[in-house]
Amino acid sequence: MAEKSLMKGNEALAEAALRAGCKCFFGYPITPQTEISAYLSKRMPKVGGTFLQAESEVAAINMVYGCASSGIRCMTSSSSPGISLKTEGISYIAGADLPCVVINVQRGGPGLGGIQPSQADYWQVTHALGHGDFHALVFAPASVQEMVDTVTKAFDLSDEFRMPAVILADGLLGQMMEPVQFDDAEIKLSDASNKPWAANGHGNKRKHNIINSLYLQPDQLEDKVVERFKRYEKVKAEHSEAVADYCDDAETVVIAYGSTARLAKSAVEAARKSGIKAGIIRPVTLWPFPVKQIQKACENAKNVLVVEMSMGQMIDDVKLALNCSKPVEFYGRTGGIIPKPAEILAKIKEMGGKD
Repeated sequence: MAEKSLMKGNEALAEAALRAGCKCFFGYPITPQTEISAYLSKRMPKVGGTFLQAESEVAAINMVYGCASSGIRCMTSSSSPGISLKTEGISYIAGADLPCVVINVQRGGPGLGGIQPSQADYWQVTHALGHGDFHALVFAPASVQEMVDTVTKAFDLSDEFRMPAVILADGLLGQMMEPVQFDDAEIKLSDASNKPWAANGHGNKRKHNIINSLYLQPDQLEDKVVERFKRYEKVKAEHSEAVADYCDDAETVVIAYGSTARLAKSAVEAARKSGIKAGIIRPVTLWPFPVKQIQKACENAKNVLVVEMSMGQMIDDVKLALNCSKPVEFYGRTGGIIPKPAEILAKIKEMGGKD
């Protein structure tokens, strides 16, 4: 069993990517995710990988596009304004059916906003990550260890379904230090030997592979998009995840993701101690959204509370998951302010009718 190490979230993410077989990283520095680039700039060349700081976020994502076309495991990372610059490239990657991993360590916005933690990119990442009909896998880890464990899953599912995967963290997770444990397996960077679709040289043994997202004939484009959405249905059926606690008899169910879920869980446990039947469910995947898990967790609830570090972005998906069958309220802080467990508890008590 590997020993635990105390690591900052961003650096743990970077090390986990190497251990997941990431061979190439293309990025551009922006707070609060710069440690990912800084760590990989020193570590990646030592294990035979390629680190390249691009001249901009736009350049970085297009380098990912080219590298992913060759079948090599690659990734980029940024924070909120940088992700906005990458969205056109992400759409091209999705349109070409290519796998890659994108890490977003969120900060407050809109615009330059601030450098403190936020969850205000939920709409962008889950519903509008670029133009056109496509989805990306979106994972929302809640601890440094879970970020480490999520990286391999993100690469594996991205490869399996040939679609981009996003790890949606925030400044709190990226900057905090926690004990983490890595697999003892030797680092083995990826190759494209098992990717027959890749444009990596055919050696006169197969037809040319052409990586493209341009379909000038409408019926061809429609067929391609429909085929892609059939894959998405398989992803939704097999890979939605959520973690529920105290929900069996809960009258008030709290729904939160990422670092906010940890604060909300403390509030739920305090509510339980004061006699309020509260529970919590934490979506681990934001796309596919864990609809069935949320329905089950809320089946005995009288009301539902969504907690986010935003003005309320996941709340609409929760209402749709529940078919608007239960009252859904919201509590959040924004601008980089982290909600306190006591604030969440006060809202739970207000909803439960207790002082």
